[in-house]
Amino acid sequence: MSSSPGSPKTPARGAVRLSLSRTGRRAGLFCLVLILALLVNMTRLQFFQAKSLNDNTANQRSVIARYGQPRGDIYVAGRAVTGSKATGGLYDYQRTYTDGPLYAPVTGFSSQTYGNTLLEGVEDDVLTGQDSRLSTNALWDAVSRAKVPGGDVFTTINPQAQQAAFQGLGNKRGAVAAIDPTTGRILALASTPSYDPNGLTGAGQSTVDDWTTLNADSTTPMLNRALRQTYPPGSTFKVVTLAAALQNGLYTGIDVPTNSPDPFTPNDTNHAITNENPGLPCADATLDYALQVSCNTVFAKVGVDVGEAGMVKTAQAFGFNQTNQTVPVGVVKSNFDTGLTSQAFLALSSIGQYDTAATPLQMAEVAAAVANNGTLMQPRLLDRITRSNGTTVQTFGDRTFSRPVSSQVASEIQQAMVNVVNQGTGTNAQIPGVVVGGKTGTAQNGVGNSGTPYAWFISYAKPTASAPSPVAVAVVIEDGNANRADISGGGLAAPIAKAVMQAVLNG
Repeated sequence: MSSSPGSPKTPARGAVRLSLSRTGRRAGLFCLVLILALLVNMTRLQFFQAKSLNDNTANQRSVIARYGQPRGDIYVAGRAVTGSKATGGLYDYQRTYTDGPLYAPVTGFSSQTYGNTLLEGVEDDVLTGQDSRLSTNALWDAVSRAKVPGGDVFTTINPQAQQAAFQGLGNKRGAVAAIDPTTGRILALASTPSYDPNGLTGAGQSTVDDWTTLNADSTTPMLNRALRQTYPPGSTFKVVTLAAALQNGLYTGIDVPTNSPDPFTPNDTNHAITNENPGLPCADATLDYALQVSCNTVFAKVGVDVGEAGMVKTAQAFGFNQTNQTVPVGVVKSNFDTGLTSQAFLALSSIGQYDTAATPLQMAEVAAAVANNGTLMQPRLLDRITRSNGTTVQTFGDRTFSRPVSSQVASEIQQAMVNVVNQGTGTNAQIPGVVVGGKTGTAQNGVGNSGTPYAWFISYAKPTASAPSPVAVAVVIEDGNANRADISGGGLAAPIAKAVMQAVLNG
């Protein structure tokens, strides 16, 4: 039957299918565009903006993940001096410290509020499990997003030496650094006053209160004086000047008389350099005697005679003027000025004054190089890094930093430093049956030397059959007594160095 002329036409089935097909293609194309847009946005977020998003202070995911599992530990002599405790709060685990003040100059702190310092900061990726070397199946861990347990960090610290350093410093403001001269292993790093890092680890008001109190303390307990504070080294720097004189051939040995007036006035000034004890026969004294009684006049003139280039070269060979020293914790630069055009300034610099400045670690390096027959080993604080199951990820071997003096020159300096301890200003460092060399120092401080002088002592103990472990030590005390005689370093700092050396020798 045919339709009437006025009735509407029904679309053909083929036309309907064509229209549906066109609509489906358009819908599919639209979905494809949405998927591509989603992929582009995911790529932008996950690759190009990932770092900025992770670093955004409003993003708590990375922080929550960081404290979502126990942190790896820092070890001293095979014993963990750190730990982790469950908190039950937003952050699952919080850092804890055993003997916190004792090891704070080594560990630093890990805080949910204030971040990480010292070893806790430098080795943060290891301790949190983020270091790629810790994974035993990196591909699977990346796909499954499995948490890798934090690794452990083993230090070179000798616990007996660390304890002796802190006990010796007591309530004094100062620092101790001790090194094994033959390996560069750091055996002690003490800084007083210290602080308890346990008070800084959380995220509550008590953490803020402790932080505020510590930062308001004028004694700066969170300052690592062994690594991050420089002081005028005073007469302990005369060991470097002695090394420069012998290494540059200015004198053939320590028993040769010097042509040194008392007082000594450099050519470009009318200000004379004098000695603390004017009654000592420092005029034309031998280098040996001058080191024993610490003649300023002799070593000021020696520095001028060696010259700026020779003094700078020797100081830098001992480790001065390093701008990026790490152990692996960063160490501030110890300074010996370059470009000294004035003889007066060079003379003062050569006796550890003017702008000469050193960390306790740096002066321990000076003693260590002498004790190690002229070879300075790179100081290091780490022994090895392991996974949580104890398998080793990295070991840290011994490395030579430089050779400041020949073995023959080192032998001469050793003898002079031994004489300082046996019959000079360092007799308080004597250890029966052990060869000990040392040098005292009292560094002037303040405008017009009005401040209390810093008391210094650097030393080394040579190994013996009964005490096979060598050690080099530097001690500085900021709040020493007001006695300006060089022997104040021997009276205040030398006994501390002796206690640290004995702790290592007896270990």
